[in-house]
Amino acid sequence: TTSSGHGFLGLPAELPPALRPRGDVVVPAPAQPRPPLPVRGRLRAVILGRLAVGLGRPGGAAGASRGAAGGRLLGAQGEVPHQPEPAGEGEAGQGAHGALHGGRHQGARQAAHGADRRRQAHQGGRRHGRFMMRLKLPNGVTTSEQTRYLAGVIEKYGKEGCADVTTRQNWQIRGVTLPDVPEILEGLRSVGLTSLQSGMDNVRNPVGSPLAGIDPLEIVDTRPYTNLLSSYITNNSEGNLAITNLPRKWNVCVIGTHDLYEHPHINDLAYMPAEKDGKFGFNLLVGGFISPKRWGEALPLDAWVPGDDIIPVCKAVLEAFRDLGTRGNRQKTRMMWLIDELGMEAFRSEIEKRMPNGVLERAAAEDLIDKKWERRDYLGVHPQKQEGLSFVGLHVPVGRLQAADMFELARLADEYGSGELRLTVEQNIVLPNVKNEKVEALLAEPLLQKFSAHPSLLMKGLVACTGNQFCGQAIIETKARALQVTRDVEARVSVPRAVRMHWTGCPNSCAQVQVADIGFMGCLTKNSSGKIVEAADIFVGGRVGSDSHLTGVYKKAVPCEDLVPLVADLLVERFGAVPREREEDEE
Repeated sequence: TTSSGHGFLGLPAELPPALRPRGDVVVPAPAQPRPPLPVRGRLRAVILGRLAVGLGRPGGAAGASRGAAGGRLLGAQGEVPHQPEPAGEGEAGQGAHGALHGGRHQGARQAAHGADRRRQAHQGGRRHGRFMMRLKLPNGVTTSEQTRYLAGVIEKYGKEGCADVTTRQNWQIRGVTLPDVPEILEGLRSVGLTSLQSGMDNVRNPVGSPLAGIDPLEIVDTRPYTNLLSSYITNNSEGNLAITNLPRKWNVCVIGTHDLYEHPHINDLAYMPAEKDGKFGFNLLVGGFISPKRWGEALPLDAWVPGDDIIPVCKAVLEAFRDLGTRGNRQKTRMMWLIDELGMEAFRSEIEKRMPNGVLERAAAEDLIDKKWERRDYLGVHPQKQEGLSFVGLHVPVGRLQAADMFELARLADEYGSGELRLTVEQNIVLPNVKNEKVEALLAEPLLQKFSAHPSLLMKGLVACTGNQFCGQAIIETKARALQVTRDVEARVSVPRAVRMHWTGCPNSCAQVQVADIGFMGCLTKNSSGKIVEAADIFVGGRVGSDSHLTGVYKKAVPCEDLVPLVADLLVERFGAVPREREEDEE
């Protein structure tokens, strides 16, 4: 709030009754009847928090200070460039982020390009008057009804409307206009969805196993835990102001299988299944993150919590981060910087003193993860633990969907499954609970020509952020280019196994290039003719699963026009690919 008592957008900063804190708990006020608000009044109510969602300004600068009462509950965020600030971080698929600006490179290369060229690189992200809205979707579980509703929202926006599956098992819808926001928010509520606390310095979507409850080999069904976490994070969709004022974004996941589909090594808090004294619970990892300046894997906290009491430690970790984390340079405000500053044991002590009974148990000797486990491919048709049922994993190319796609997915979920869909961190979709006798008919559906259950070995591992089509932070176009480069490379070489290729438009690495077999991070460079062109820093050697590894830069500033031969050669040298000509000769 400002000294005049006004807050974000200059509106009165007093909290509405429904969000007034009582101690450290946000208590909903008794419902009060009120007449319908006109559109302008409803938008004002939205911004104040009555609908528990904040809106980023189109081009919104940081503006208001972030006192505890000024915590922001962001759901809709502007898809236009804004005032230069240190780069933000988000989910692959996201648009320009509320009050953050990024997409700038450091050092001499940045200076050489010049401000004008950098500005031009961001023009593709301009969608004046259009917004992105991100949801909360714990464990990535959604319904046909919800999918149909979201399809209806984006359908009205024509070519400006689309949806993305994010790298946190979440939906983002695009093309939203401000006058429609109140109606959309009410519609979300009517189908059991919310966009509450889904952006800015909040806890992001709780991630769990996409096969939770249906995997014959799972360790634990993660859905109850991710739902509990989401309920705590949002105070049962009423707004949890106690944790909306974090130093930086914060990610949490619950591990359900040996496959580690949830990527615990890049989460701020990861619950790893572990038994102690004959009781099921979780060992904890903390501090995993990816950012422009630095990236690092999560580390053991040397702590264990019982499976039936996971919220107190989450609350304690968040409060320690909120109270002690640095709030200066946003490049150095993720939780791992605090852990480095204090040391792990001192950080653990800060968490322990915030536990309800002042005690945090030491970790179990081992977790339940099989370190030699070979990660399974969930795409395709697989038997469920429920007899007579299968789940079908569908590949969504670079996570992008149109309204017609979503309407069809909803129909397929109803006709062949149980009306449920699961989103994955690789931007794909799992259709569960398909009767075995219906599988063949499902595979013959026209939509599966686009969203294949059996994609090629290079396509199946493709992940891409939004790129400069919508995002003001992105330096290069990503989604269309990722698809085209992959097709061109496939025409040159044949690979013996799946190769995960991730594309991110800027150093924020929303598409997590550091975990990819081959990653592409957008930048600018001069080509052989001296012209400034879109380019990519190449990352090679990232890994996921029990043998996880965050890799670094292999080759800097390769012009995008030169990527196809370079990637083809890399696949031959590092991944056992065979040139198509040689393959044909051998045949």
